[in-house]
Amino acid sequence: MRAEPGQLRSAQTVPEHDLLSRYQQVRQQSHALCAPLAIEDFGVQPMDDASPPKWHLAHTAWFFETFILKACLPDYRVFHAQFEYLFNSYYNGVGQPYPRPRRGFLSRPTVAQIMDYRAHVDEHMFRLLSGGVDDEISEQVILGLHHEQQHQELMLTDIKYNFGHNPLYPTYCENSVAQTQAGSKLAFAEFAGGIVEIGASQGFAFDNETPRHQVLLQPYALAEQLVTNGQYLSFVEDGGYTRAELWLSDGWATLQTQNWHAPLYWQQRDGHWFEYRLDGLHPLAMQTPVTHVSAHEAFAFAQWSSARLPTEFEWETAAGEYPVDGHFADAQLFHPQPAGQEPGMQQLYGETWQWTASAYAPYPGYQPLPGALGEYNGKFMSSQLVLRGASCATARSHARRTYRNFFYPPDRWQFTGIRLAKDV
Repeated sequence: MRAEPGQLRSAQTVPEHDLLSRYQQVRQQSHALCAPLAIEDFGVQPMDDASPPKWHLAHTAWFFETFILKACLPDYRVFHAQFEYLFNSYYNGVGQPYPRPRRGFLSRPTVAQIMDYRAHVDEHMFRLLSGGVDDEISEQVILGLHHEQQHQELMLTDIKYNFGHNPLYPTYCENSVAQTQAGSKLAFAEFAGGIVEIGASQGFAFDNETPRHQVLLQPYALAEQLVTNGQYLSFVEDGGYTRAELWLSDGWATLQTQNWHAPLYWQQRDGHWFEYRLDGLHPLAMQTPVTHVSAHEAFAFAQWSSARLPTEFEWETAAGEYPVDGHFADAQLFHPQPAGQEPGMQQLYGETWQWTASAYAPYPGYQPLPGALGEYNGKFMSSQLVLRGASCATARSHARRTYRNFFYPPDRWQFTGIRLAKDV
Protein backbone atom coordinates (compact mmCIF):
# COMPACT_ATOMS: atom_id res chain seq x y z
CA MET A 1 0.00 0.00 0.00
CA ARG A 2 2.98 2.31 0.38
CA ALA A 3 4.20 4.76 -2.25
CA GLU A 4 7.56 6.47 -2.30
CA PRO A 5 7.61 10.09 -1.05
CA GLY A 6 6.46 12.45 -3.75
CA GLN A 7 4.17 9.89 -5.44
CA LEU A 8 1.01 11.39 -3.99
CA ARG A 9 -1.27 12.46 -6.80
CA SER A 10 -4.30 14.75 -6.86
CA ALA A 11 -6.80 14.63 -9.72
CA GLN A 12 -8.02 17.81 -11.35
CA THR A 13 -11.20 19.18 -9.83
CA VAL A 14 -14.33 18.21 -11.74
CA PRO A 15 -17.38 20.53 -11.79
CA GLU A 16 -20.25 19.44 -9.61
CA HIS A 17 -22.67 19.32 -12.55
CA ASP A 18 -20.64 16.41 -14.00
CA LEU A 19 -21.80 14.25 -11.13
CA LEU A 20 -20.42 10.84 -12.08
CA SER A 21 -16.97 12.20 -12.93
CA ARG A 22 -16.91 14.26 -9.77
CA TYR A 23 -17.90 11.21 -7.73
CA GLN A 24 -15.01 9.27 -9.22
CA GLN A 25 -12.54 12.11 -8.63
CA VAL A 26 -13.42 12.58 -4.97
CA ARG A 27 -13.46 8.86 -4.20
CA GLN A 28 -10.11 8.34 -5.92
CA GLN A 29 -8.61 11.21 -3.94
CA SER A 30 -9.26 9.34 -0.68
CA HIS A 31 -7.16 6.48 -2.03
CA ALA A 32 -4.46 8.87 -3.26
CA LEU A 33 -4.11 10.35 0.23
CA CYS A 34 -3.51 6.84 1.56
CA ALA A 35 -0.77 6.07 -0.98
CA PRO A 36 2.14 7.09 1.31
CA LEU A 37 0.88 4.84 4.13
CA ALA A 38 2.18 1.42 5.10
CA ILE A 39 -0.40 -1.21 5.94
CA GLU A 40 0.44 -0.83 9.65
CA ASP A 41 -0.64 2.82 9.56
CA PHE A 42 -4.25 2.12 8.57
CA GLY A 43 -5.47 0.83 11.94
CA VAL A 44 -3.89 3.29 14.38
CA GLN A 45 -6.16 5.57 16.42
CA PRO A 46 -3.73 7.94 18.15
CA MET A 47 -6.36 9.59 20.40
CA ASP A 48 -10.09 9.50 21.05
CA ASP A 49 -10.89 12.46 18.75
CA ALA A 50 -8.98 10.95 15.82
CA SER A 51 -9.84 7.88 13.77
CA PRO A 52 -7.80 5.25 11.94
CA PRO A 53 -7.44 5.86 8.19
CA LYS A 54 -9.30 2.65 7.40
CA TRP A 55 -12.27 3.86 9.47
CA HIS A 56 -12.47 7.07 7.42
CA LEU A 57 -12.39 5.00 4.21
CA ALA A 58 -15.18 2.75 5.46
CA HIS A 59 -17.35 5.48 6.98
CA THR A 60 -17.45 7.51 3.77
CA ALA A 61 -18.60 4.38 1.91
CA TRP A 62 -21.18 3.79 4.66
CA PHE A 63 -22.55 7.30 4.08
CA PHE A 64 -23.34 6.63 0.41
CA GLU A 65 -24.68 3.16 1.20
CA THR A 66 -26.91 4.31 4.06
CA PHE A 67 -28.36 7.54 2.73
CA ILE A 68 -28.42 6.92 -1.02
CA LEU A 69 -28.08 3.32 -2.18
CA LYS A 70 -30.45 1.74 0.34
CA ALA A 71 -33.06 4.37 -0.47
CA CYS A 72 -32.64 4.56 -4.24
CA LEU A 73 -31.89 1.01 -5.41
CA PRO A 74 -34.70 -1.40 -4.46
CA ASP A 75 -32.54 -4.47 -5.09
CA TYR A 76 -29.48 -3.15 -3.24
CA ARG A 77 -27.93 -5.49 -0.67
CA VAL A 78 -25.63 -4.10 2.00
CA PHE A 79 -22.04 -5.30 1.83
CA HIS A 80 -22.01 -6.49 5.47
CA ALA A 81 -24.81 -6.09 7.99
CA GLN A 82 -22.44 -5.27 10.89
CA PHE A 83 -20.77 -2.49 8.89
CA GLU A 84 -23.95 -0.48 9.44
CA TYR A 85 -23.03 -0.47 13.15
CA LEU A 86 -19.23 -0.32 12.96
CA PHE A 87 -19.00 2.66 10.61
CA ASN A 88 -21.90 4.81 11.77
CA SER A 89 -20.30 7.92 13.26
CA TYR A 90 -23.06 9.66 15.22
CA TYR A 91 -26.36 9.20 13.35
CA ASN A 92 -28.67 7.91 16.06
CA GLY A 93 -31.56 8.13 13.62
CA VAL A 94 -30.22 5.16 11.65
CA GLY A 95 -28.98 3.00 14.52
CA GLN A 96 -26.60 2.81 17.46
CA PRO A 97 -23.06 3.99 16.53
CA TYR A 98 -19.99 1.98 17.51
CA PRO A 99 -18.15 3.90 20.28
CA ARG A 100 -15.77 6.43 18.79
CA PRO A 101 -12.87 5.88 21.25
CA ARG A 102 -12.80 2.18 20.35
CA ARG A 103 -12.38 2.49 16.57
CA GLY A 104 -8.69 1.66 16.86
CA PHE A 105 -9.44 -1.63 18.62
CA LEU A 106 -10.69 -3.23 15.42
CA SER A 107 -8.05 -5.22 13.55
CA ARG A 108 -10.91 -6.65 11.52
CA PRO A 109 -12.34 -5.90 9.03
CA THR A 110 -9.00 -5.77 7.27
CA VAL A 111 -7.90 -2.97 4.98
CA ALA A 112 -8.46 -5.30 2.02
CA GLN A 113 -12.05 -5.94 3.12
CA ILE A 114 -12.68 -2.19 3.47
CA MET A 115 -11.31 -1.62 -0.02
CA ASP A 116 -13.71 -4.31 -1.24
CA TYR A 117 -16.50 -2.48 0.59
CA ARG A 118 -15.63 0.77 -1.17
CA ALA A 119 -15.52 -1.02 -4.51
CA HIS A 120 -18.94 -2.56 -3.82
CA VAL A 121 -20.44 0.84 -3.02
CA ASP A 122 -18.74 2.45 -6.02
CA GLU A 123 -20.06 -0.22 -8.39
CA HIS A 124 -23.64 0.47 -7.32
CA MET A 125 -23.16 4.25 -7.25
CA PHE A 126 -21.83 4.09 -10.83
CA ARG A 127 -24.92 2.14 -11.81
CA LEU A 128 -27.18 4.69 -10.12
CA LEU A 129 -25.48 7.79 -11.49
CA SER A 130 -25.03 6.39 -14.99
CA GLY A 131 -28.80 6.12 -15.31
CA GLY A 132 -29.36 9.73 -14.33
CA VAL A 133 -30.85 10.97 -11.07
CA ASP A 134 -33.31 13.67 -10.07
CA ASP A 135 -32.38 16.89 -8.31
CA GLU A 136 -33.06 15.52 -4.82
CA ILE A 137 -30.74 12.54 -5.24
CA SER A 138 -28.16 14.72 -6.96
CA GLU A 139 -28.12 17.06 -3.96
CA GLN A 140 -27.65 14.10 -1.61
CA VAL A 141 -24.74 12.78 -3.70
CA ILE A 142 -23.07 16.22 -3.68
CA LEU A 143 -23.53 16.34 0.10
CA GLY A 144 -21.88 12.91 0.32
CA LEU A 145 -18.93 14.11 -1.74
CA HIS A 146 -18.39 17.16 0.45
CA HIS A 147 -18.72 14.84 3.45
CA GLU A 148 -15.94 12.67 2.01
CA GLN A 149 -13.77 15.76 1.47
CA GLN A 150 -14.26 16.63 5.14
CA HIS A 151 -12.99 13.17 6.03
CA GLN A 152 -10.05 13.51 3.69
CA GLU A 153 -8.95 16.51 5.73
CA LEU A 154 -9.58 14.65 8.97
CA MET A 155 -7.59 11.71 7.68
CA LEU A 156 -4.58 13.95 7.04
CA THR A 157 -4.74 15.56 10.47
CA ASP A 158 -5.24 12.19 12.17
CA ILE A 159 -2.26 10.74 10.32
CA LYS A 160 -0.21 13.74 11.41
CA TYR A 161 -1.21 13.19 15.04
CA ASN A 162 -0.09 9.58 14.75
CA PHE A 163 3.23 10.35 13.03
CA GLY A 164 3.89 13.48 15.10
CA HIS A 165 3.73 11.50 18.35
CA ASN A 166 6.00 8.74 17.09
CA PRO A 167 9.63 9.20 18.28
CA LEU A 168 10.77 8.29 14.75
CA TYR A 169 8.90 11.33 13.35
CA PRO A 170 8.13 9.56 10.07
CA THR A 171 7.53 11.58 6.93
CA TYR A 172 4.30 11.48 4.97
CA CYS A 173 5.45 13.76 2.13
CA GLU A 174 8.37 15.94 1.05
CA ASN A 175 8.86 19.72 0.90
CA SER A 176 5.85 20.82 2.89
CA VAL A 177 7.05 24.46 3.20
CA ALA A 178 7.77 26.54 0.12
CA GLN A 179 11.02 28.48 0.04
CA THR A 180 9.89 32.12 0.08
CA GLN A 181 11.24 35.37 1.40
CA ALA A 182 10.01 36.76 4.68
CA GLY A 183 6.68 38.55 4.48
CA SER A 184 6.07 42.09 5.60
CA LYS A 185 5.24 43.05 9.17
CA LEU A 186 1.71 42.56 10.41
CA ALA A 187 -0.64 45.29 9.18
CA PHE A 188 -4.38 45.83 9.61
CA ALA A 189 -7.02 46.66 7.01
CA GLU A 190 -9.99 48.74 8.14
CA PHE A 191 -13.62 47.99 7.30
CA ALA A 192 -16.53 50.39 7.66
CA GLY A 193 -19.04 47.96 9.11
CA GLY A 194 -22.74 48.64 8.70
CA ILE A 195 -25.57 46.26 7.81
CA VAL A 196 -24.15 43.30 5.85
CA GLU A 197 -25.56 40.13 4.30
CA ILE A 198 -24.24 36.91 5.83
CA GLY A 199 -24.68 33.31 4.68
CA ALA A 200 -24.92 31.25 1.52
CA SER A 201 -27.24 32.26 -1.28
CA GLN A 202 -26.26 30.03 -4.21
CA GLY A 203 -24.22 26.93 -4.97
CA PHE A 204 -23.58 24.09 -2.54
CA ALA A 205 -23.60 24.93 1.17
CA PHE A 206 -24.15 22.97 4.35
CA ASP A 207 -27.39 23.69 6.16
CA ASN A 208 -25.54 25.60 8.90
CA GLU A 209 -24.54 28.27 6.34
CA THR A 210 -28.18 29.24 5.82
CA PRO A 211 -30.45 31.12 5.77
CA ARG A 212 -28.85 34.30 4.48
CA HIS A 213 -29.57 37.15 6.87
CA GLN A 214 -28.52 40.65 7.88
CA VAL A 215 -26.00 41.49 10.60
CA LEU A 216 -24.94 44.90 11.95
CA LEU A 217 -21.17 45.37 12.21
CA GLN A 218 -19.35 48.18 13.94
CA PRO A 219 -16.22 49.54 12.20
CA TYR A 220 -13.34 47.12 12.66
CA ALA A 221 -9.88 46.22 11.46
CA LEU A 222 -8.64 42.79 10.43
CA ALA A 223 -5.01 41.68 10.23
CA GLU A 224 -3.88 41.31 6.63
CA GLN A 225 -1.89 38.17 7.42
CA LEU A 226 -2.05 35.21 9.76
CA VAL A 227 0.03 35.21 12.94
CA THR A 228 3.43 33.63 12.23
CA ASN A 229 5.51 31.19 14.21
CA GLY A 230 7.97 33.98 14.95
CA GLN A 231 5.28 36.26 16.35
CA TYR A 232 3.84 33.45 18.43
CA LEU A 233 7.31 32.51 19.69
CA SER A 234 7.62 36.03 21.11
CA PHE A 235 4.45 35.35 23.08
CA VAL A 236 5.89 32.05 24.35
CA GLU A 237 9.21 33.66 25.34
CA ASP A 238 7.37 36.48 27.12
CA GLY A 239 5.85 33.94 29.49
CA GLY A 240 2.57 33.62 27.61
CA TYR A 241 1.92 30.16 29.03
CA THR A 242 2.65 31.24 32.61
CA ARG A 243 0.58 34.45 32.82
CA ALA A 244 -2.93 33.70 34.00
CA GLU A 245 -4.11 37.25 33.27
CA LEU A 246 -3.89 36.54 29.52
CA TRP A 247 -6.14 33.49 29.56
CA LEU A 248 -9.84 32.85 29.85
CA SER A 249 -10.72 30.77 32.89
CA ASP A 250 -11.40 27.56 30.97
CA GLY A 251 -8.27 28.09 28.92
CA TRP A 252 -6.07 28.51 31.98
CA ALA A 253 -7.57 25.38 33.54
CA THR A 254 -6.96 23.42 30.33
CA LEU A 255 -3.37 24.67 30.13
CA GLN A 256 -2.76 23.41 33.66
CA THR A 257 -4.31 19.98 33.16
CA GLN A 258 -2.79 19.41 29.71
CA ASN A 259 0.61 20.85 30.65
CA TRP A 260 0.78 23.05 27.54
CA HIS A 261 3.93 25.10 26.98
CA ALA A 262 3.71 25.72 23.23
CA PRO A 263 1.58 24.79 20.21
CA LEU A 264 1.03 21.15 19.37
CA TYR A 265 4.04 19.72 17.46
CA TRP A 266 6.48 22.31 18.81
CA GLN A 267 9.37 21.01 20.89
CA GLN A 268 12.54 22.50 22.27
CA ARG A 269 15.90 20.76 21.90
CA ASP A 270 19.14 22.19 23.28
CA GLY A 271 17.60 25.66 23.40
CA HIS A 272 16.28 25.54 19.84
CA TRP A 273 12.67 25.18 18.72
CA PHE A 274 11.56 22.52 16.27
CA GLU A 275 8.21 21.71 14.69
CA TYR A 276 6.90 18.42 13.38
CA ARG A 277 5.37 18.75 9.93
CA LEU A 278 4.16 16.06 7.57
CA ASP A 279 7.62 16.19 5.95
CA GLY A 280 9.29 15.40 9.28
CA LEU A 281 10.79 17.26 12.23
CA HIS A 282 12.39 20.60 11.26
CA PRO A 283 13.71 23.78 12.90
CA LEU A 284 10.85 26.16 13.50
CA ALA A 285 10.23 28.24 10.35
CA MET A 286 9.59 31.72 11.69
CA GLN A 287 7.62 33.13 8.73
CA THR A 288 5.11 30.31 8.35
CA PRO A 289 1.72 30.74 10.05
CA VAL A 290 1.45 29.28 13.50
CA THR A 291 -0.85 26.27 13.43
CA HIS A 292 -2.29 23.59 15.69
CA VAL A 293 -3.27 26.10 18.36
CA SER A 294 -6.49 25.91 20.35
CA ALA A 295 -9.03 28.69 20.70
CA HIS A 296 -7.77 29.13 24.26
CA GLU A 297 -4.27 29.85 22.93
CA ALA A 298 -5.68 32.12 20.23
CA PHE A 299 -7.60 34.18 22.79
CA ALA A 300 -4.51 34.44 25.02
CA PHE A 301 -2.28 35.53 22.14
CA ALA A 302 -4.84 38.14 21.09
CA GLN A 303 -4.96 39.51 24.64
CA TRP A 304 -1.15 39.65 24.77
CA SER A 305 -1.19 41.48 21.41
CA SER A 306 -3.69 44.13 22.60
CA ALA A 307 -6.08 42.84 19.99
CA ARG A 308 -8.95 40.34 19.76
CA LEU A 309 -10.26 37.56 17.56
CA PRO A 310 -12.66 38.52 14.78
CA THR A 311 -16.28 37.50 14.74
CA GLU A 312 -17.25 35.12 11.97
CA PHE A 313 -19.35 37.92 10.43
CA GLU A 314 -16.40 40.29 10.32
CA TRP A 315 -14.31 37.59 8.66
CA GLU A 316 -16.95 36.74 6.03
CA THR A 317 -17.51 40.39 5.18
CA ALA A 318 -13.79 41.13 4.83
CA ALA A 319 -13.29 38.03 2.67
CA GLY A 320 -16.06 39.05 0.30
CA GLU A 321 -13.77 41.09 -1.93
CA TYR A 322 -11.22 38.31 -2.47
CA PRO A 323 -11.14 35.08 -4.48
CA VAL A 324 -11.09 31.68 -2.80
CA ASP A 325 -7.39 31.08 -3.35
CA GLY A 326 -4.45 29.75 -1.37
CA HIS A 327 -2.36 26.65 -0.73
CA PHE A 328 -4.99 23.92 -0.52
CA ALA A 329 -4.53 20.17 -0.26
CA ASP A 330 -4.41 20.10 -4.07
CA ALA A 331 -0.93 21.70 -3.85
CA GLN A 332 0.26 18.69 -1.78
CA LEU A 333 2.34 20.88 0.54
CA PHE A 334 0.27 19.98 3.62
CA HIS A 335 1.63 22.82 5.73
CA PRO A 336 0.67 26.52 5.83
CA GLN A 337 2.90 28.71 3.69
CA PRO A 338 4.46 32.14 4.40
CA ALA A 339 2.66 35.28 3.28
CA GLY A 340 3.89 37.15 0.25
CA GLN A 341 5.53 40.56 0.14
CA GLU A 342 2.57 42.35 -1.40
CA PRO A 343 0.30 44.48 0.82
CA GLY A 344 -3.37 43.72 1.39
CA MET A 345 -5.40 40.82 2.73
CA GLN A 346 -3.65 37.48 2.39
CA GLN A 347 -3.95 33.88 3.57
CA LEU A 348 -7.73 33.97 3.86
CA TYR A 349 -7.95 30.42 2.53
CA GLY A 350 -5.79 27.36 2.17
CA GLU A 351 -3.31 27.84 5.03
CA THR A 352 -5.03 27.40 8.40
CA TRP A 353 -8.57 27.43 9.68
CA GLN A 354 -8.92 30.69 11.60
CA TRP A 355 -10.50 30.81 15.04
CA THR A 356 -13.24 33.37 15.54
CA ALA A 357 -14.85 34.65 18.72
CA SER A 358 -18.28 33.49 17.48
CA ALA A 359 -20.19 30.70 19.14
CA TYR A 360 -21.34 27.94 16.80
CA ALA A 361 -25.07 28.64 16.86
CA PRO A 362 -27.92 28.52 14.33
CA TYR A 363 -28.58 31.46 12.05
CA PRO A 364 -32.00 33.12 12.48
CA GLY A 365 -34.58 30.88 10.82
CA TYR A 366 -32.22 27.89 10.58
CA GLN A 367 -33.84 24.56 9.70
CA PRO A 368 -31.85 21.31 9.72
CA LEU A 369 -32.13 18.82 6.88
CA PRO A 370 -35.07 16.40 7.15
CA GLY A 371 -34.61 12.93 8.61
CA ALA A 372 -31.35 11.48 9.89
CA LEU A 373 -29.31 13.88 7.75
CA GLY A 374 -30.57 16.60 10.08
CA GLU A 375 -27.98 15.29 12.54
CA TYR A 376 -25.15 16.35 10.19
CA ASN A 377 -24.62 19.79 11.74
CA GLY A 378 -27.48 20.97 13.91
CA LYS A 379 -26.96 18.61 16.85
CA PHE A 380 -23.47 20.05 17.43
CA MET A 381 -24.56 23.66 17.95
CA SER A 382 -23.45 23.74 21.56
CA SER A 383 -20.20 24.73 23.31
CA GLN A 384 -18.18 25.09 20.11
CA LEU A 385 -16.62 28.01 18.24
CA VAL A 386 -16.71 28.82 14.54
CA LEU A 387 -13.57 28.77 12.39
CA ARG A 388 -13.42 30.39 8.96
CA GLY A 389 -11.32 30.04 5.82
CA ALA A 390 -9.80 26.69 4.90
CA SER A 391 -6.52 24.91 5.58
CA CYS A 392 -3.65 23.38 3.66
CA ALA A 393 -5.43 20.04 4.14
CA THR A 394 -8.72 21.27 2.62
CA ALA A 395 -9.61 20.45 -0.98
CA ARG A 396 -9.90 23.61 -3.10
CA SER A 397 -13.35 22.58 -4.38
CA HIS A 398 -14.54 22.21 -0.78
CA ALA A 399 -13.67 25.77 0.32
CA ARG A 400 -15.99 28.79 0.18
CA ARG A 401 -16.48 32.13 1.89
CA THR A 402 -19.56 31.11 3.89
CA TYR A 403 -18.12 27.82 5.22
CA ARG A 404 -18.63 27.47 9.00
CA ASN A 405 -16.19 24.97 10.48
CA PHE A 406 -16.53 24.31 14.21
CA PHE A 407 -14.48 22.79 17.00
CA TYR A 408 -14.36 22.88 20.79
CA PRO A 409 -12.07 25.54 22.30
CA PRO A 410 -9.38 23.08 23.53
CA ASP A 411 -9.07 21.32 20.14
CA ARG A 412 -5.79 21.80 18.31
CA TRP A 413 -5.02 18.70 16.23
CA GLN A 414 -6.55 20.35 13.17
CA PHE A 415 -4.67 22.97 11.11
CA THR A 416 -5.98 25.88 13.19
CA GLY A 417 -4.39 29.31 13.29
CA ILE A 418 -4.91 32.94 14.27
CA ARG A 419 -5.94 36.14 12.52
CA LEU A 420 -6.21 39.18 14.79
CA ALA A 421 -8.87 41.88 14.78
CA LYS A 422 -9.26 45.28 16.42
CA ASP A 423 -12.01 47.80 17.03
CA VAL A 424 -11.82 51.04 15.05
